[in-house]
Parts: sequence; structure tokens; C-alpha cells
Amino acid sequence: MTSSLFPADGSRVELDIGAETLTEVRVVRVAETTVTLSLPLADAQLAVGAVVVLRWPAGPRGRYTQQATVRGTEENRIDVTPLGDPKIEQLRNFVRGGGGESILLVRADDPQRVGRVHDLSERSVRAYFSDVDLRPGEEMLLRLQLGDDVVQFPATAYRVAQIRQQVPVRGPLVTEMVAIFEQDERQAKIIRRYVMRLQSQARREAAAATALAEEALAAAAAR
Repeated sequence: MTSSLFPADGSRVELDIGAETLTEVRVVRVAETTVTLSLPLADAQLAVGAVVVLRWPAGPRGRYTQQATVRGTEENRIDVTPLGDPKIEQLRNFVRGGGGESILLVRADDPQRVGRVHDLSERSVRAYFSDVDLRPGEEMLLRLQLGDDVVQFPATAYRVAQIRQQVPVRGPLVTEMVAIFEQDERQAKIIRRYVMRLQSQARREAAAATALAEEALAAAAAR
């Protein structure tokens, strides 16, 4: 880690834990290989080995982004070990959406697995798989079909949980995974356009449904 780029003790950073982004996380101590962070107790219960992303301002160019692994936790403090040096990330609004798309999970020496996307953004995806054994921190390749485009990227499992199917009937266990990844700009644009197109379509459909309901109410009132 290039420690001179990291915020000084007492500074505030943003901490991305996959399904949630925590703001105003305090830097307690920056050492050569470890950074200690202070955050709300409820959010400090992270698994050792989990991958997180830290972000902080980088002047007018954007912000620094730093992947790290959780090394240990104690009450409301966590120690993380940075992975490589910080990178510059353009400032932009990350949109999240989608759901229902097919996703392929590829790991070395393991059969390919097909799952379903719950939602995704330019830097993370939540998906469900059946009959698969996953652990936080595992590396993989993910491939998604988004409309007419295919994107694929290396990813790291951040959070993994097993959920038993309850609807329509009680069924088998399903593995829910939140994975984080770094995108190149071309694929990031594909994901961004795809999600924003779905959001626009949902807004149009909602507006049309509202208009129909208002017409029906007006017609009923005129009788």
C-alpha cells in the first residue's frame, strides 16, 4: 500500500461492504500493511477474509478506491489489509436495478453454475444459485446477458448466505451471493445503460398505470 495516498488518522472514508455503502467511517490508524477503521457496532460484524472497498476524495479528478480484506474485528473496529495501491475512480452516479437475468458463475476446477440476478450495479451484483458451495473471499468469473450485450468480469464473493425457499411451497436451500468487482469503462457503460433503460421502462409503465386508474375513477365519478 502507498500509505502517503491514504487519508490520515482521524479522516473519514466511505466503506462499501457489497450490499451497503457506509459513509463517514473514521480512520483510526494507518500502518504499513493494516488500516484500522471505526464504524457503527451493528455494521462491524464482518467476516474475516471478506473483501471491502474504501473510497475517499482525490481532488477534482474524482476519488480514490482501495480494495481490502478484513483481517480482524473488535467491537466497533475492524482491521483491513489493502490489496495493492489505491486507484483513481471517476465520480459518477452508480445505478442499481435489474433482476431475473441469467448469470453464469465460473470457478477453476468446478462445474459452471447458472443462477439468477436479484439486482446489479456497475460494481456489485446480488444473485441466487442452487446446489453451490461458496465462501466469502472466493474469486470467480461472472458472465451476464444484458439485452443484446454480454459482459463478463472477475469478481470476489463478499457476502454469502443460504436461504430456504418458502414460496409457493417450502423447498430446497438457495445460496444468495453478493459479489463485488472492478469494471472497465466499456462494460460499466453497458451495465449503466441497461439498468437505466429498465428504470425508464418501469417509470413509463407506472405512469401509464396511474393514468388508466385516474381515467377509471373519472369515468366512475361521471356516472
